[in-house]
Amino acid sequence: MVTYRRKVLLAVDGSDQAFEAVRYVSQLFLPNRIEVVLFHSFWEAREDPAYRHRQAFIAEWMIEQEKAIQEFLERARRLFLARGVPEDAVVSKIKERKFGIVRDIVEECQSGYDALVVGRQGMSKLKDLVLGSIAKELIRCKIHIPLCVVGGTPKVGRVLLGMDASGGAMKPIDEFGTMLAFTDCEVACFHVISSDSVIACADGEFQKAERDAKICLEKAVCHLEQTGLSRDRITTKIAAGTATCPRAIVEEARDGGYGTIVVGRRSLSGVKQYFIGRVSNKVLKLAKEMAVWVVS
Repeated sequence: MVTYRRKVLLAVDGSDQAFEAVRYVSQLFLPNRIEVVLFHSFWEAREDPAYRHRQAFIAEWMIEQEKAIQEFLERARRLFLARGVPEDAVVSKIKERKFGIVRDIVEECQSGYDALVVGRQGMSKLKDLVLGSIAKELIRCKIHIPLCVVGGTPKVGRVLLGMDASGGAMKPIDEFGTMLAFTDCEVACFHVISSDSVIACADGEFQKAERDAKICLEKAVCHLEQTGLSRDRITTKIAAGTATCPRAIVEEARDGGYGTIVVGRRSLSGVKQYFIGRVSNKVLKLAKEMAVWVVS
């Protein structure tokens, strides 16, 4: 069995949703094929002029927050160790905020990681210092590694791959398939043919779209097998006549009991730093109680 470890950056803020992201990662990957960095970026409030008049209160709050995050990180570490992840493969990294939490995470991603995982929603316990959801900002950034946004308490073990027939459709398959290699996850390759193609059936456009979809799905199965997934754990499905591809993907995931959705990232403009495709953006908005992977 391949022993290469996938290095996962798990950005956490100490919230309940962040711990659900920890739980999800601990169950998704094989224990001997993962290296986890629990990353926390903290805010040095004493340097912020807006809070000087509350310095004593803020200082006391920061001490409490530091204690809370240390307890959170230890709890997360113990969870990974209980799952069989080696001690040297679980690392905590706490950094003082440099540019802002999102930019700090994006910068950290440059240090040889294979994936980034965050909770969908996180919030400070101090009412005046709302951290809010960093996920909403991260999904707009051009991150060269797969990004996973974990919402709710997603089931682990069933994965829905939303596909299209574009030339780059196999790259997300290869990326995510490699991460799931040798696991017992069930993976469904799901292709949506829009209602426009169905209406154009008279001139043969639908038949062509269906042929292209079948070819794409066959390639996907081959690629997944090559990454190490068992053929009997892979299924395919084509849905035709739906007007909105993102909604069809999310509804299929809900109806089929899939806790994880994987979609590809698409550029809509020439801006290199910030972009996200319409399909992946909409899926993220709709799948609030699932884990959504956006793969370049």
